[in-house]
Amino acid sequence: MAFNLKVFLTAVDGGKTVVKYRKGETVFAQGDPCDSVFYIQSGTCKVSVVSEQGKEAIVALHGKGDFFGEGGLNGQPRRLATVTALSDLKLMRFEKAAIQRVLHQEPEFSEFFISYLLTHNARVEADLVDQLFNSSEKRLARLLLLMANFGKEGKPEQVIAKISQETLAEMIGTTRSRVSAFMNKFRKLGFIEYNGDLKVHNSLLNVVLHDAPGLRREPEDA
Repeated sequence: MAFNLKVFLTAVDGGKTVVKYRKGETVFAQGDPCDSVFYIQSGTCKVSVVSEQGKEAIVALHGKGDFFGEGGLNGQPRRLATVTALSDLKLMRFEKAAIQRVLHQEPEFSEFFISYLLTHNARVEADLVDQLFNSSEKRLARLLLLMANFGKEGKPEQVIAKISQETLAEMIGTTRSRVSAFMNKFRKLGFIEYNGDLKVHNSLLNVVLHDAPGLRREPEDA
């Protein structure tokens, strides 16, 4: 029988609580102790960092089925980033000692968690390559596909939680006006439906893989 993560996590005893956050609330802040790991049951959150000069950058988004905050398992004493709810969030919060115990005692979960972390690390590397070598238009297309769970097991969630164009612009390193122009272009080409809610079609992958018909390469921001 295949490992059922949801059933397993529900059955974990001790050191686990279910917590809820409203849109805009902080789950934890940069500099807080690394004392827990979170699993998202529903909702979306952003991960941001602030430099010593006070400049903020959004470095990741997490959605349903994702873990985050696992840095403490590797000896990290303090949070390196701030996690903020982009929508109402429902999380499972595991105390550090509890998740360590489960990893040692439950080989099936340990195997699953290691696989998840390896996949996550590969995603981080792909994000870096994307940021370095792809146009902002392709970076936006890739981000929208990832937000719609394209490439994950199961059917992609084509309708995406409401996220501002400012947030999308921060994620891909461009301006809000360029994001707006790209979104309008994607909508006209039928790659997305953008009328209040955002619905992503798999055809948006054409933008990532090659220059689809109707897409003209535009100069990057100076």
